[in-house]
Amino acid sequence: MPCDSHRLTSGHVPARNEFGITKNKQFYVLLKTHNEGKEMKFDSFRHAIALLLALALLSGCESMSTSDDEFVADEPPAQEDQDTADSSDTYSAPAEPEVSAEELAAQRAKEAAMKEQAALREVRTFYFDFDQYTVKPEARSPLAAHAAFLSANPSVKVVLEGHCDERGTKEYNIALGENRAKAVARFLKVNGVSDAQIETISYGEERPAATGHNEQAWAKNRRVYIEYK
Repeated sequence: MPCDSHRLTSGHVPARNEFGITKNKQFYVLLKTHNEGKEMKFDSFRHAIALLLALALLSGCESMSTSDDEFVADEPPAQEDQDTADSSDTYSAPAEPEVSAEELAAQRAKEAAMKEQAALREVRTFYFDFDQYTVKPEARSPLAAHAAFLSANPSVKVVLEGHCDERGTKEYNIALGENRAKAVARFLKVNGVSDAQIETISYGEERPAATGHNEQAWAKNRRVYIEYK
């Protein structure tokens, strides 16, 4: 077996490059350098991917923040609409003014007076004594109620019908009935009723209210009746 000295002397010395490195070692160094270059490129690529992911995440956060801001900015008009609705509800039903005790008492007194006047106007027949055409004291209050109503309503007109009992002649009773109707007309005119609202007529004894032949029947026939037109 040849020894190392024989290899050296026989000319089988490994070739070396200018740096004194054999070909085998040179190949190993190149392979190692290539692998290290690949690892550096992979690391660079991995860093680039991480950077892109970070940028994408940051962009998503900004877009979410912007939409949230827009949502918050849109909320005040809704509150304003609610305030407007509340204000409209508030002013749609204003509080009624309070009525004092004096005003309430005056209103009640007025209503009572109107009812009393209406009741007095229900009296339309006014009686007279025998052979007389003077208005009796008890007839004045109802006649005053009629006068107040007629003066307050100028378009309303009345007919005053004069009547007598059966005693006396027809001509005398016609005249007496006319005088009784005119007596009531004078009372109404003094209390504010115009001439244009009043018409008088006498029926004498022709339309008796009672058909008897005694004082009770005669007292009912001596009368003036107010007929509203």
